[in-house]
Amino acid sequence: MPYYVYRVTQLGPVKQLDKVTQFDIFKEASTEAKRLRKEPDLPGGALVKVIFAENELMAEELLNQVREGEPITGDDW
Repeated sequence: MPYYVYRVTQLGPVKQLDKVTQFDIFKEASTEAKRLRKEPDLPGGALVKVIFAENELMAEELLNQVREGEPITGDDW
């Protein structure tokens, strides 16, 4: 399965996903993502994400999922 590199911009409640490229090796994808994050023309508030998925559709589905916060238990109360 490939590693996809996406530029993610939050537009209100909707995420705009722009696929930049894909790699077969994580190290290459990570290096490219780090390079993109340092570029001065990266729009404000945009994130560069690396996602591991079977295909582009699954990658975009995973990027659009809302992640729940960690549960509060024990000493965190």
